[in-house]
Amino acid sequence: MTDDRVQTLLQAETYWTTRAMREQGSRFYRALGEALEAADLGNRRRIYGVWTAELWDFYERGLRLEEAEREEAGGDSGEG
Repeated sequence: MTDDRVQTLLQAETYWTTRAMREQGSRFYRALGEALEAADLGNRRRIYGVWTAELWDFYERGLRLEEAEREEAGGDSGEG
């Protein structure tokens, strides 16, 4: 299960995960999100491997942020 999550995280865009970390995380997780954003593939793999459960939580939060933003953008464009 952990390997599947690491692979999913590696294939996902980091933007939404790091955004969730910046907006909803403690100071530690905000800093970890900055490190993740700056990391190359090898270092991202290390970060994901060590902090899989925590980053999975922020990945899911990021998916919710993305969905909410899409819904908000979709709702605005339909009005007029």
